[in-house]
Amino acid sequence: MEALGKKRGNKMIKFLTSLGLILLCSAATEAASQVRRVVVYDGKATELATASPFAESKDLWVTLAELTRATGFAVKPQGVCRAELCFPIPKHRKSDFLAQRGKVTWFNLSEFGRLLKQPMTHDGQLGAWYFGPRPDTQNAYLESLQAPDFALPDLQGKMHSLADFRGKKVLLITWASW
Repeated sequence: MEALGKKRGNKMIKFLTSLGLILLCSAATEAASQVRRVVVYDGKATELATASPFAESKDLWVTLAELTRATGFAVKPQGVCRAELCFPIPKHRKSDFLAQRGKVTWFNLSEFGRLLKQPMTHDGQLGAWYFGPRPDTQNAYLESLQAPDFALPDLQGKMHSLADFRGKKVLLITWASW
């Protein structure tokens, strides 16, 4: 009788272990199917909460609310605007920028970046999108002949910024492996 109880106990342990593994695999599959999307715009990272209905697209489509939250821009009748800055959407290309899916209006942030000639990159595995400075921001440094401020540690780990040396002669040496 005792041997029969042990057999049932072993079967129950195997069953519960198998059930646990199935539930764990199911949860992992569910989590993997939900792609996390992060946008870095003007140096600010924003996680997008709404799953895109444009899964087949290589572009980044965001809701109008997410557009404003991630970039500060809003779609208005005169174009895509932020404070006094406004970029008109070409009328013949409106469908490249805006799309309606159900009750939600979607905005193609990648197409907007191309319109502004803004550098951008995308890591599909991490679901991350980075938008660099617009050309008007990049070229402002050329007009002033001032390098943009940055901070780096010295060999002892103490941080130094370029602004600490304003008014002094500084030699900047840069190198890239590519």
